[in-house]
Amino acid sequence: MSRDDDVIRASEMGEYAYCARAWWLRRVRGYHSTNVGAMQQGVARHRRHGRAVEGYHLLRRLAVALLLLAAAALVAWLLLSLGR
Repeated sequence: MSRDDDVIRASEMGEYAYCARAWWLRRVRGYHSTNVGAMQQGVARHRRHGRAVEGYHLLRRLAVALLLLAAAALVAWLLLSLGR
């Protein structure tokens, strides 16, 4: 048993919660799923979704920065206008 076999990942806990027998068959008996293609498609979809979420967070940070910049420009304009 390698060191990697000692680690139980969150996905394995979900697999165990869904079907303990399937987890045991894969983990202990070494049987593998026959729908590898569908699982690979699922992995690819999760990666695409993860990239989309990262893009959303980047755009959100950019929007906040632009709002702060606009607010600072407004305050500066008001201060200059009042100073005349």
